Formats: sequence, C-alpha cells, structure tokens
Amino acid sequence: MIRFACPLHRSTHPRHVARFLTAVSLGLAALTAHAAITVTDDSGATVTLAAPAQRVISLAPHVTELLYAAGGGAKMVGAVSYSDYPPEAKQLPRVGDNKALDLERIVALKPDLIVVWRHGNAQRQLDRLRELHIPLFFSEPRHLDDVAVSLTKLGQLLGTSATADAAAAAYRDDIARLRAQYASRPVVSVFYQVWDKPLMTLNGEHMISDVIALCGGRNVFAQLQPLVPTVSTEAVLAANPEAIVTAAPGATRPDTTLPQLDTWRAWPGLAAVANNNLFAIDGDLINRPAPRIAQGARELCEDLDLARSRRKPRAP
Repeated sequence: MIRFACPLHRSTHPRHVARFLTAVSLGLAALTAHAAITVTDDSGATVTLAAPAQRVISLAPHVTELLYAAGGGAKMVGAVSYSDYPPEAKQLPRVGDNKALDLERIVALKPDLIVVWRHGNAQRQLDRLRELHIPLFFSEPRHLDDVAVSLTKLGQLLGTSATADAAAAAYRDDIARLRAQYASRPVVSVFYQVWDKPLMTLNGEHMISDVIALCGGRNVFAQLQPLVPTVSTEAVLAANPEAIVTAAPGATRPDTTLPQLDTWRAWPGLAAVANNNLFAIDGDLINRPAPRIAQGARELCEDLDLARSRRKPRAP
C-alpha cells in the first residue's frame, strides 16, 4: 500500500496547520482560475475557453442584447449594424451586418470570443471565421426559455454568472407572470405577417409562435414548413384568423395599422378585419430573441385580449 505524507502528520502546531491550509486554499484558487470553461451552444457544438472571455464580438443585434444583459457590456469590442440596444451598444465598432462581415476588422479587434447568429450570418463567411481559430458560440434561441438558457451560458463564458443568472431569473419571472395571466384565456386564432410581398409568416418552431401561445393564441400556420413559409392570400382567407399581427419599426398603438395590414381591409368578411383586430408591435421587442421579448409578449397579450373583448355576442 502506498502512503502519502501529509504535513499535518508531522506537526499539529497551529502555525503549521494555518500555513498548510493557506497553501491548500491558494492551490485550489489557482486551479479554479485556470479551469477551462465549457458550454454547449445552440448548434450543439462544444465551446471551450481557457479563461473568461475579455474581448467579445457580436454578430447579431439580439446577441448584443444578450451579452449586455449577461453582464458583458464592458467586454464588447465590436458588433454588427442595428446593434442599438442598450444605447451604449451604438458606440461599438461595426464589423459589418448579417449579410456581409468585415473579416479584416474582426481580426484587427483581436476577439477571444465571437457570438454568431447561427442562421443569420452567411455560411461562407462563417467558414472563414472558423479558419481564424477564434472560439465561436452559435446563438439561435428558438423557444422562450432559451433566452434564459442563453444568458446563463454566456455568463459562464464571460465570467459574469452572477449578473447573467439574475437576468435569467428576472426574465423567467416576467414570462411566468404572463403565462399565468393569459395562457388559459379563450383561444384567439392569429396570423403573424412577416412580409407582404411575398406574403410570409412563421411556423410553430419560431419563438413568436411560443409568444402567441403564451398569450392564449393559436398560430394558424404553425404546421407549415420551413421556419418562414410563404403563403397565399387565399390561404389566409381560408384560415380566417381572428387577429393579424405584424412587426413595426417603433412602438405602434393597437388601433394604428401599417399599409401592409391595411390591404386586408379589402376583405371585410375576414374576422380580423370585421373586428378591427389588425395589430402592429415594435419589431425590436417581438423579433429579437433576447430579454426584451418579454415586453413584446406583454404587448401581444394585451392585443389579443382586446380581440377577445371585440367578439360579437352569439345570437340566441
């Protein structure tokens, strides 16, 4: 049998004990400081950092919001266009947009972590980023709780878990309150209009479909493929949604519609038109899978509640 000597076996003098415990504590602290950080990103890939990231680049506006909410604002060194929240994000150096990245600028900023929008950034440029051997974290939250999970994982990579975990908990509380208030209310059928020419919507795998369900709504095109399917006017008329919702730049009152929604007034028999349930919500709040989607969800829930209040009583 092999026996290992311990300094405490040789002396139990309080001073020796204290020195030994101090040495052990320092050793453990050193090991912790150099322990690798490993998380799984939204593509299923493992991302490992030798130490918390200190120079981070965001390649999507929703990623920028997630990074700031996770406590990483001071570590941000670059972001893509339209990274405008929080306000201080507007001052970050720009490295392109979701269509074209400035790879030379990215390299010059010397990032130790790049957070990528999995389906928003061009695959060819992502391949070139991989060749730089800079750690990449792919972000593609698909469900409401994925926002909280993303905050937690980014907090681990940034070394800001206390802030990130608090933000995740606050976000989950906001979503839980909305679910308790609205999810069991009478169902409202909803057509979510992404674009009008061509007419496009979102299927049930998109986070906005989660938001609709959270509010007690039903996405009339949830079963379609792909994630952003093209539909016909005839298909919308056949589905006869009780509410039509779209994203708008900036806050829009529920009774104020956009030209792309006003075109539906050509079909006064459509339930959403007959009851004046044409709603526009700030696109930054409803389209970005980041903590502010809880605000967008609240607006949508209020809109669908308004649609319920406009239901005409059934004839006896």
